[in-house]
Amino acid sequence: MTTRRKMLTTSAQVAGLLAAAGVLPATAHAAWPQNAFEAKTMADAARAFGGGAPVESKDITVTGPDIAENGAVVPVGCSTTLPGVKRLMLLVEKNPNVLAAAFDVSDAVDASFNTRVKMGQSSNVFAVAMMGDGKVLFAQKEIKVTLGGCGG
Repeated sequence: MTTRRKMLTTSAQVAGLLAAAGVLPATAHAAWPQNAFEAKTMADAARAFGGGAPVESKDITVTGPDIAENGAVVPVGCSTTLPGVKRLMLLVEKNPNVLAAAFDVSDAVDASFNTRVKMGQSSNVFAVAMMGDGKVLFAQKEIKVTLGGCGG
């Protein structure tokens, strides 16, 4: 019979072995620039990751509900079929910090992600694709946040 204590002890031992073998990074957030999380605009977030000026593109898709009844858990997604994408980001324009999620993309990863974000109020949500050549492409969708789902 596995007890909670035994499971936690075993998990800690495995994590220690992985860290000793160099499999676990010392800090998970070391590769992410701090100013990306403090960005107030899409252009600031793109610059923080080394990108250029954002340009709207029909090759980027952002998905989400037209009306979100609960701003605490709004389902959103981003995708593209463009080759050469290095990172996809989701930004919420009227949140205190616009960067809601960022996903690293490689040839082995399909550039399509879904998640849930917190939205304090109705806002534009941006799907931003950072290309390998430094170009930054985006698409946007307005999502209205209501308390009771009445659309007001």
